[in-house]
Amino acid sequence: MHSPDPAPVASGSACPLGSVRTTGVDCGTGRSRAERKAVSLPAALLHKMKAHARETYPEECCGFLIGEATDAEGDGCRTIIALERARNDFEGPRRRRFLIPAEELREVERRIERSGRAVVGFYHSHPDQPARPSRLDQDNAWPGYSYVVLAVTSTGVPAARAFELDPDSLTFREVRLPLVEAPALAPAAVGG
Repeated sequence: MHSPDPAPVASGSACPLGSVRTTGVDCGTGRSRAERKAVSLPAALLHKMKAHARETYPEECCGFLIGEATDAEGDGCRTIIALERARNDFEGPRRRRFLIPAEELREVERRIERSGRAVVGFYHSHPDQPARPSRLDQDNAWPGYSYVVLAVTSTGVPAARAFELDPDSLTFREVRLPLVEAPALAPAAVGG
């Protein structure tokens, strides 16, 4: 999946997610991609995202969510199988903003596409703020991607939530974020 716009991914605190069928997770049935009800995530990947958020605090962290290049149509679920950290290239205060350079997104897409994987979404942190997209996140989001937002404080990461942009209303709606015990792939395993 290639980004719909060569511009960098920017946000006040956010970024864009595909699909894989999971076992043992009730993701719903008969849902089109626009009606996805869940983004499942290996617990090990959530642990890595939380570590990234803690390391960059009090600035926002950001990264890529990687899944299968083809969606599992009809099951209403997308599974994240790997992630990669992204560089926050925002030139102002990074406490409330991040910017992923367009060339970094294109490089990750090129590297993983030979493996049948794709960038299917983005994650980022909200230092000392709730785990929900900001208005700026919504204004810069792309339909068809999933977004995971992590609340981070000086003492930890108390919450993580998943969202997708409704293509009709262009507003975020929350989707379930079930954790699975499936092993996560290392970035090298998804690379070409």
